[in-house]
Amino acid sequence: MILNMEVIEHVAEPEAYLLACLGLLAPGGLMIVATLNRTLKSLALAKIGAEYVLRWLPMGAHDWRKFLKPDEIRGFVAGESVTVSGPFGVEFNPLTGVWSRSNDVDINYMMTIARP
Repeated sequence: MILNMEVIEHVAEPEAYLLACLGLLAPGGLMIVATLNRTLKSLALAKIGAEYVLRWLPMGAHDWRKFLKPDEIRGFVAGESVTVSGPFGVEFNPLTGVWSRSNDVDINYMMTIARP
């Protein structure tokens, strides 16, 4: 299994990075990709809220233009013999400090990529 947890939006060439990770995925393997969605909601909450208001992250840690939409992830792997599932939403409860699965993919989401 390969975990790609909120890294892909920080690399210079996300498609090349994702394909390189897929090259390491053995038959029967599973890759989990987690990233931020490029929406106005993610700009407001994940970028501005987390960096500038709550200061959970250093200011400038994220470039909203590099956030990826689920269809972009699908497009990057379209020529590969893999099965893509998702997106699956995730949400953070700041009162409990707990992440949980959600139907909302507007901010963060996960996708799985399996090699048969």
